[in-house]
Amino acid sequence: MPRSTRPASDPFPVKHVALVEPLALERQWLVEGLWLDQGVGILGGSPKTCKTWLAAELAVAVASGTPALGRFAVPEPGPALLFCAEDSPASLRRRIEGLAAARGRDLQRVPLLLLDVQALRLDRDADLERLAATVAQVRPRLLVLDPFVRLARIDENSAAEVSAVLGALRELQREHSLAVLVVHHARKSAAPHPGQTLRGSSDFAAWGDSNLYLARNGARTRLTLEHRSAAAPPPLELELVTEPLPHLVLVEEEIPATVAPSVVDDLAERILHALRDSPRPMTKAELRDRLRRRNEDVRSALDALYQRGLARRGPSGWSATP
Repeated sequence: MPRSTRPASDPFPVKHVALVEPLALERQWLVEGLWLDQGVGILGGSPKTCKTWLAAELAVAVASGTPALGRFAVPEPGPALLFCAEDSPASLRRRIEGLAAARGRDLQRVPLLLLDVQALRLDRDADLERLAATVAQVRPRLLVLDPFVRLARIDENSAAEVSAVLGALRELQREHSLAVLVVHHARKSAAPHPGQTLRGSSDFAAWGDSNLYLARNGARTRLTLEHRSAAAPPPLELELVTEPLPHLVLVEEEIPATVAPSVVDDLAERILHALRDSPRPMTKAELRDRLRRRNEDVRSALDALYQRGLARRGPSGWSATP
């Protein structure tokens, strides 16, 4: 049989895993506990669940270097770039003005930029190229695109079409070392997992390094989080307040009535001492065994410490907040 005359292809470059530069712990988060550094993901929810408000909250936090929702620190702030297809620039300015005012920040001094175009189509090569050129010029830490349905005229139920658009955003993220947040609508029907409520292909949920899911919970909004390479905090309760200007606030939950506050406070203090004395994060099981307390008590005490900003949960367990 004659040999093929087809020229040999150049092999792909490879690298030993030990030569890959490790991710510094302080660079793990863009917004601590909420969004991974240089992560892509979905902020999803049904209509009127404050999706754009939360997206703007994260953008203002990153751009101003102030904690998101008053609690979640931004280790390395920088410019944020937004395109919100369903809000006029004047309406978006009012939202951002309220978020900046709640932080005591002058809007003029916050490096938050709006993509000043009438439309953006992520399924068009020309628009993707212009977006890449804009990102290269602005060098944002965070890019917010809101909402997906206005950004691509594709079949959201087609995994091939959805993955093509999301893949292009992943390439943009890797080439320019930024985080990308895409707002997407959820179906009205309930599902066992929040990611399953997202409208269209399951590729939306699978794509994310960090995903945020919003759902109505009475007069409030419940925020559920998930991360690809880090533990997520418990669900959070949010509320949109109107004074002095509209902005989101984190609702501090009361200690569950099943455990007496005095019990929680005493155990929480002991847990905090244990975490501060430990050279490494501790799991809930380790704390339970060390302190010889019930799972329920340890969980309630940890939740109390977390709500007060005294402890945080990471990939390896719980640690005291510096």
